[in-house]
Amino acid sequence: MTILILGLIIFLGLHSVRIFAEDWRNATRQRIGANAWKGLYSVISIVGFALIVWGYSIARETPVVIWTPPLFTRHIAALLAVIAFVFLAAAYVPRNGIKAKLHHPMTLGVKTWALAHLIANGTLHDILLFGGFLVWSVALFSVSRRRDRAAGTVYPAGSGGATALTIAGGIVAAVVFAGWLHAPLIGVRPF
Repeated sequence: MTILILGLIIFLGLHSVRIFAEDWRNATRQRIGANAWKGLYSVISIVGFALIVWGYSIARETPVVIWTPPLFTRHIAALLAVIAFVFLAAAYVPRNGIKAKLHHPMTLGVKTWALAHLIANGTLHDILLFGGFLVWSVALFSVSRRRDRAAGTVYPAGSGGATALTIAGGIVAAVVFAGWLHAPLIGVRPF
């Protein structure tokens, strides 16, 4: 569990710099340059992510069961996962109505993904992983919305076509991931 916790601290800690130390982040980025910052950020992110994957796989070998979720929570989780994929698609499809309305769909996607997995899994390592990401995404979303209001950020209006493409793309990605990628990558068949 220690490796998983260390990975979460590194990964989520680094991704929390804008939440807790934006002035330091901006000053450091200015001092070392944008490319050096991105490179350093990427390397540390990869290390944290690798530790999360490694620590999670070790923890799965001897799970500590905190609670046993009812079977129906898997269906709720599946629906929430589809919504999470739609939010993720909304972060990348230009001028879609979801991003125009919600402003930070990637963060909402992470929040929805984490919640989905929390309600369908009851082991300690699942609670640490998905709970950590849920707490982080809630904090990031709140800070990001406040930062947008303070800066007067205006998001372009969405179009119906881009929104439809976003929803369709998210659903297709969710079906492909759940049907063909989740088991070989994660080791668990969602259905």
